Amino acid sequence: MEFLIEFAMFLAKVVTLVVAIVVVIATIGSAGKNRNRDLRKGVLRVTRLNDHYEELRNCVRKVALDKSLFKKERKEEKRKQKQEAKQNARALKQQNQNENDDQTQEEEQERSLVGVPSSKKRVYVLSFRGDIAAKAVTCLREEISAVLTIARPEDEVLLRLESPGGMVHAYGLAAAQLARIKEHRIPLTVCVDKVAASGGYMMACVADRLVAAPFAVIGSIGVVFQMPNFNRALKNHDVDYEIITAGQYKRTLTAFGEITEEGRSKVKDDVNEIHDLFKKLVKDHRPSVDIEKIATGEIWYGTQAKDRYMVDEIKTSDEWLMDACETADVLEVEFEQKKKLPEKLGIMAQSAIDRAVAAWMERSNPNNFMQ
Repeated sequence: MEFLIEFAMFLAKVVTLVVAIVVVIATIGSAGKNRNRDLRKGVLRVTRLNDHYEELRNCVRKVALDKSLFKKERKEEKRKQKQEAKQNARALKQQNQNENDDQTQEEEQERSLVGVPSSKKRVYVLSFRGDIAAKAVTCLREEISAVLTIARPEDEVLLRLESPGGMVHAYGLAAAQLARIKEHRIPLTVCVDKVAASGGYMMACVADRLVAAPFAVIGSIGVVFQMPNFNRALKNHDVDYEIITAGQYKRTLTAFGEITEEGRSKVKDDVNEIHDLFKKLVKDHRPSVDIEKIATGEIWYGTQAKDRYMVDEIKTSDEWLMDACETADVLEVEFEQKKKLPEKLGIMAQSAIDRAVAAWMERSNPNNFMQ
């Protein structure tokens, strides 16, 4: 009897697993059929960070302070907030009276994002975590477009940037997106807590003010081209490789073609030309740097980069944001694309692999010295 019960439980587990696999496969297949739908659709989220930091503060005060003192302080703060709200409402009402009568109520609501009074400075917080293809630029461009619809010259945009760099054209587009903010005469600050190297620094240097943590990795102003070549292996196995082009330099170095001095020289010229463009961009935005000394491909840590005028201030983004909350309404703007199931599964798998690799490296490197 016990054997039959155990067998039934085993069979139930197997059936459950099979059903789950079938559901996943069917869902993936359905998602594949709809792959031509517009992938740019997503959700724009706006969060008031002042409330977040205030909540953190109150959680600590509630435990650290005497109960009666905590209530007294909270009561005084609410009184001040009400008074400030009334003043802002009067200022907003006066501003509305001075505007054109044909401005619709819908336009008014769009200009006062999440109900924040327009009489107070706003800081819009964006985030960019870059990979080799700078895929995050897809969301960044939407976030910037949203901010530019209501931001004023007295407001400010803060970008929290983390990127080791990648493809030239991808990071060139990302830097151009940041330039849109400056073209609208809105101050742009970039905060780097961990790394802004190569294409990451190409983006960061566009800022009016560049802030970095003490040990943030900054620089790597250089260009690299690398490619394996299998031509000799093909010859050793009597495999012919032929490529037909129109245009002298349509193809220079390829993975299977024979390497020629002419092709190598052309690629080297291209790399040097891109490097010159990179140096010019940095110099245009940060004229105080000695571009020939910093454009060697080297990296520096935050304090070292400040000595070379590559950054303006040593501070973490958390410290910067907490200071900003004292004088401005700080709004975090996030555009999130709708992800299909295969993408979600891929992200979950990649996250699990990253955690496993990080855990292995930590165990195999007890001193935690890494470069």
